[in-house]
Amino acid sequence: MRPALSSREIEVLLAWIDSDSKTEAGRRLFISQGTINTHLSRIREKYAAVGRPATTKAALVARALQDALIDIDDL
Repeated sequence: MRPALSSREIEVLLAWIDSDSKTEAGRRLFISQGTINTHLSRIREKYAAVGRPATTKAALVARALQDALIDIDDL
């Protein structure tokens, strides 16, 4: 089951996956690292709630691939 991520949560997730750090992702989206952390916490909570925990960046990348949010060529 796929969690109901908001469009902003997806945007933050994809920016973070494509960045070397949360700080860089925040700069790209013009938001603070704290806001990035808040979004990522909510994303992780939503994945855990549907029985698909993703506690690491690698796990979130795997979930994004499984849910067709990104393609392997995007990595």
